[in-house]
Amino acid sequence: MESVRDQTIETLLVSVNRLIRTAAQATGSTTSSAVWRTLGILATDAPLRLGELAKASRVAQPTMTRLAAGMLADGLISRTVDPDDSRGQLIEITEAGRTHLAEWRTTLTRTIGPLFADLDDDQWDVLHEASALIASRTRTEITA
Repeated sequence: MESVRDQTIETLLVSVNRLIRTAAQATGSTTSSAVWRTLGILATDAPLRLGELAKASRVAQPTMTRLAAGMLADGLISRTVDPDDSRGQLIEITEAGRTHLAEWRTTLTRTIGPLFADLDDDQWDVLHEASALIASRTRTEITA
C-alpha cells in the first residue's frame, strides 16, 4: 500500500507535468519542449559536454547533436573547446538564450496565472512555501 507521502509526491509530479504541458499548449508555441528544457539546464548547470547535456535533457546524443545545432544557429547557445580535453566541446547558454528562456517563462506564468487567480492569501502562502521547498530540493544532476 502506498503511503500518504508517496501519494503526495506522485500527485505533485503528475500535477506539475500537467500544469507545464497545459501552459505550453495554451501559448501556441511550436518550440520543442526539449529546447526549453535544455536552455533551463544550461541556465543553471553550464558549461556541459554534449553527452552530459543529452543525459540531463533526457534525449539521445544524436538528438542532442541536432538540437544543439539548431540552438547554435539561433544564437541560443555557444560551443567552446573543453580546456580539459581538446577533443570535446562545452556548451553554454548565451545571453540571447537567457533572454529567450526568461521570456518563455514569463509567457508560461502569464498563461497559467488565471488558474490560480481565486486563491486567497493563505493559499498563496502555502503555494509559495511549497514552491520554495521544491526549488531547494531540486537541481539537474549530471553523473558519469
